[in-house]
Amino acid sequence: MQAAFDVIVIGSGIGGLTSAALLAKNGLRPLVLEAHFFPGGNAQTFRRKKMFDFDVGVHYLGDCGPDGTIPTVLNQIGIADEIDWLPMDPDGFDTLIFPDLRFRVPVGWDRYRERLHEAFPQETRAIDRYLEVMQQLSAGPMGPAPEQQAQVQRLVDKTWDQCTLGDVFDSLECSVRLRHVLAALNGTYAAPPSRASAAVHALLTNHYLRGAYFPRGGGRSLVDALVRFIEGHGGEIRLRSRVQRILVEGGKAVGVELAKGGELRAPIVISNADAKRTYLEMVGEQHLSPELAQRVHESRMALPLFMVYLAMKVDPAELGLANSNYGLMEYTLEEDYQACYEGRIPEKPAVFISIASLKDPTSRNIAPEGYTNLQLITLAPAQPEAWGAEKSPGEGGRYRHTLDYTTVKKDLEERLLHHIEEKMPGLIRNVEWMESATPLTQERFTLSTGGTSYGLEHSPDQFRDKRFAMQTEIPGLYLAGANTIFGHGIAGAMVSGAAAAGAVLTAR
Repeated sequence: MQAAFDVIVIGSGIGGLTSAALLAKNGLRPLVLEAHFFPGGNAQTFRRKKMFDFDVGVHYLGDCGPDGTIPTVLNQIGIADEIDWLPMDPDGFDTLIFPDLRFRVPVGWDRYRERLHEAFPQETRAIDRYLEVMQQLSAGPMGPAPEQQAQVQRLVDKTWDQCTLGDVFDSLECSVRLRHVLAALNGTYAAPPSRASAAVHALLTNHYLRGAYFPRGGGRSLVDALVRFIEGHGGEIRLRSRVQRILVEGGKAVGVELAKGGELRAPIVISNADAKRTYLEMVGEQHLSPELAQRVHESRMALPLFMVYLAMKVDPAELGLANSNYGLMEYTLEEDYQACYEGRIPEKPAVFISIASLKDPTSRNIAPEGYTNLQLITLAPAQPEAWGAEKSPGEGGRYRHTLDYTTVKKDLEERLLHHIEEKMPGLIRNVEWMESATPLTQERFTLSTGGTSYGLEHSPDQFRDKRFAMQTEIPGLYLAGANTIFGHGIAGAMVSGAAAAGAVLTAR
């Protein structure tokens, strides 16, 4: 019997939706299966009080000009004109607030250099060399040219793809204060300088220095446009349809078995789900080579996040703030990460404040007129025990509404609010709604290992071609999403989805 669908896509995150849209555009009929009751993965939004749409993971995106990465993929699909990109303040899209320093990160490498020189006049040589290295590492889609690789190696005594951001700082003898300013983007990939690939930091720095943007209407505008396209071109999206197993017969992927029962067949399966769960739970080790099974077991995930969603009865204009993100930090970056790795919440957690109502003040789905929608974000430990739970949701653990879990959440909420009041007095006021989400929440809704939003940790041994390729060793099975060679984030996921679709079409 002929399969009803040409391709089954597991997971409706941006990577999965991008794959499905491009396949549908090319005449294939994709079926997207999503375990949650909303599509979009980390790009989805949720509504509270019939007034506020909170973004789960879209807080700001880089390089969204006409020739930018995301608009280019959207243009390939044919929906680029459906997304309106709102630029953030080019003179300071990120505002970093330390105990003795306030630093605004501007658009453009040259302006960034000037501002760093102004803030650290005694370290201009280190700054210039650092920026040279960062620009070399972000020079091309497959990494720096050979002569640039040699320059990096001379600087850090390691090949370019082996050096950490900390290696670069050490080689340049950067001061503690300068290191923290230069490393401020660490929260966008959740690894400290001592473990983060210098190349991934360079790529993300370049990504945002090309301009920081927010999609009008929030992440839902991206999701809705992709869903409309898929359904309008013969594809289908089924919610509340968790995949229990990927069917492998004769060494090939031939379909999926649903958790609620029943099988669906297709000659091609693309998994946009967590790679560890894809390989170890859905496929099963019996179908993997010993080398791949070991690699999957040994893979480390990036740290997860803790998020507080707030709505205030305050007009955004009354805040007196620029259209910027605000990062409240201490000079304890490595210590904070170490606490999280050990299953502890940092003593004084850094806070990243994303104010959607400043980025998009006219979209009434984000907040009604006279209200402000914002989120507070901080790094968090992945261990369930840190949140008062015995097992993670992926392991069948139950944690919601327990006293231990509620107590830990409330304590961290209060610590974040106290930190904000200390550095930005009076910002949080007239609160109309507040709730928080832990790594357990993230794992429950997205089934990501450890509740991470970023997939595999971007350390040198898990960067680029050391991540998982789109075409797996199992014929008919492809991967998309944050664990692939294109990395995490909306841009990484979109490119991975486009690459997976391209691989499928090439193989046909």
